[in-house]
Amino acid sequence: MGSRIPSHQLSNGLYVSGRPEQQKERVPTMSSAAMPYTGGDIKKSGELGKMFDIHMEGSKSRKSGPLNNAPSRTGSFGGAASHSGPITSNAAARAVYTNSGPVSSAGISGSASVKRSNSGPLNRQGDPAKKSSGPQSGGGTPAARQNSGPLLPTTGLITSGPISSGPLNSSGAPRKVSGPQDSMGSVKTHTISIAQNPAVTTLSQDDDFSFKRNLPKPILWSIILIFVMGFIAGGFILGAVHNAILLVVVVVLFGIVAALFTWNTCWGRRATIGFISRYPDSELRTAKNGQYVKVSGVVTCGNVPLESSFQKVPRCVYTSTSLYEYRAWDSKAANPTHRRFTWGLRSIESHVVDFYISDFQSGLRALVKTGFGARVTPYVDDSIVIDVNAENKELSPEFIRWLGERNLSSDDRMMRLKEGYIKEGSTVSVMGVVQRNENVLMIVPPPDPITTGCQWAKCIFPASLEGIVLRCEDTSKIDVIPV
Repeated sequence: MGSRIPSHQLSNGLYVSGRPEQQKERVPTMSSAAMPYTGGDIKKSGELGKMFDIHMEGSKSRKSGPLNNAPSRTGSFGGAASHSGPITSNAAARAVYTNSGPVSSAGISGSASVKRSNSGPLNRQGDPAKKSSGPQSGGGTPAARQNSGPLLPTTGLITSGPISSGPLNSSGAPRKVSGPQDSMGSVKTHTISIAQNPAVTTLSQDDDFSFKRNLPKPILWSIILIFVMGFIAGGFILGAVHNAILLVVVVVLFGIVAALFTWNTCWGRRATIGFISRYPDSELRTAKNGQYVKVSGVVTCGNVPLESSFQKVPRCVYTSTSLYEYRAWDSKAANPTHRRFTWGLRSIESHVVDFYISDFQSGLRALVKTGFGARVTPYVDDSIVIDVNAENKELSPEFIRWLGERNLSSDDRMMRLKEGYIKEGSTVSVMGVVQRNENVLMIVPPPDPITTGCQWAKCIFPASLEGIVLRCEDTSKIDVIPV
């Protein structure tokens, strides 16, 4: 007994055994179209604009419908994704991406290639004209991407303001060109920006050692009053009794006091530096919070490094450039208190910022808070950079340019330029108060000045040290430690 085998007829007319296959429901495929650059306008952001109920620009929406002149398949697969219009093909395997505009289509043969062009004038072949900002080679070279929005650097980041002209580095940012500035305006702007930076503390001449400032005013006026009364009394006794003993005593005492004042004025700074050198070093590891310490170690720059004014020494934490003038009998005074036959200060530029110091004893690193307007007393040795007079002025064009940048006259005067600095890797001594804030170890200015006390063996009066004390020898003669 035979059984009947089912069969069915194919579309080409052939009969085959078996039952016909059931037509499966086709799963819809999702196509992703590259979103154009919107320039930050939410109205051009597609679905994002619909979420905020914002009317979209243009009434046409992207559809992934059938393409005009559908591509034929020859050899390998060639297809096109759905975009904001029909798709055209090119012989090159590279694509040109632009924002919007109608595009036409043609057949694709051999390999898939996609090209989206911008709306605008067409060339002779009917293709949209390609615009580029530089020379292009033959048709096989990749074309440039052209947007109707603001230009972007190679990093893809949108920045405020136009892209500056000039050379760019590998990240797309303007490349910094090292070398001397041709314009004095840029140097002046740099000087003003340093002075106005809140992280930079600008020091004045009052921050340096001065015996007159250390001597209390009441004591000074009391001494003056006593000697005035002594001279009056001595002169009266000399005229009435013809006895000059009191006047001689007053003159001798006045000479001794004047000699002491002169001695302290000349040697007071050196005596204070000796006091700082003899002060014992403390170990940061065992220092308590609020303890006044002296720490010696190697300097490391913080967030804002400085540069010396004249010699252009980079990565400094302290810089000081002073211009002095010698006043002869008929010369002009450098300042209102400038006396004849002496050197007077005409200009000073002194700045200091926060920095780190690595303790020699414990190896710990502490942040020294000398920036942001902190009180600082520097004892940094300055080196004489240049001596200028009427004969050798023309031999130093750098000095003449430095004067011109600061609007200082360069007439026939005897001038001396001194410059001191503390650069990264220098060895310094810092005196201040330890402050521990969680895991941060800092040295901050003390609330009250520290006195050095009387040095009777050297006939030195007490001196006060205000704020953080910085002590560094002449760094131009000492090799720094690389850090």
